[in-house]
Amino acid sequence: MHTNPPQLPRKLINQLLHLAQLSPDHEICGLIGSHLLQTYTCYPISNIARPSQHQFLLDTSEQIAAMKTMREHNEALFAIYHSHPYTAAIPSLSDIQLAAYPDALYLIISLNTKGILELRGYRINLQHAIEIPLELTEY
Repeated sequence: MHTNPPQLPRKLINQLLHLAQLSPDHEICGLIGSHLLQTYTCYPISNIARPSQHQFLLDTSEQIAAMKTMREHNEALFAIYHSHPYTAAIPSLSDIQLAAYPDALYLIISLNTKGILELRGYRINLQHAIEIPLELTEY
């Protein structure tokens, strides 16, 4: 059971928000690896879903390569992230149905806001999504 809110460094959050802003009309996606929950690495992965404006599907070969790199760097899968260009940062039905990593944090970035980007985290398991509070850190 996860009891403490995940602590996300400001640098990582800024990177995710920047990636989402680079593709404001299409969902971006990727993985985040963590080494002992102290350092984080962002692995952007191509979204091969069509249409990509309202859904995401990680490119399988890029996902495998990212997972291999994580293992080589003694990282564990910490989170799976994607953006919602036109909707709130709430998991869609397909986000919930396709969630395959119950121990990973699912991060959703919404661009459907007025001037402020929204980032929310969820644990998704057995077709249920539970919002997880996130803590921003400076390190």
